Amino acid sequence: MSEKAGKVIVICGSGKGKTNAAIGRGVRALAEGRTVTVIQFLKGRASKGLMRVLKKLEPEMKAFSFEQYEGKFLDLGEEEKKEELENIRNGINFARKVLSTDSCDMLILDEILGLVDLGILSAGELCEMVRKKPEDMELVITGKVFPEELRPLADSVSYIESV
Repeated sequence: MSEKAGKVIVICGSGKGKTNAAIGRGVRALAEGRTVTVIQFLKGRASKGLMRVLKKLEPEMKAFSFEQYEGKFLDLGEEEKKEELENIRNGINFARKVLSTDSCDMLILDEILGLVDLGILSAGELCEMVRKKPEDMELVITGKVFPEELRPLADSVSYIESV
């Protein structure tokens, strides 16, 4: 098992490349013989190309996106947002299940910090999810805004900024 096992890694900031950095960590975990689950939030089907590629890495890497609309969440109309919120909640519940069943060595919650930023998930709820992480599971969290409540639970925080 890698020395990174069990850590909580946060990749955040306004710059591009947070998802790519997280997926890169996942690919490295695969090379070490570990299993990876990726759950993506707030990107709708906009990143379906990436998800299609990740699906080719199954069963070692499993990739999920519960959202159904083509556009990003913030670009949806009010009725579409309401429907999509139900899909997002399903994704959150699935993430909780993965954490509680210890079904992978690394869990990547891509753009889950965006859910906190939008008020869909509270910082307290996210912290509770992190606290329930199995001791040997590596958890990678991405998004733009880093809630300070998460700082004591994070082993590493990387900021990606545009310059």
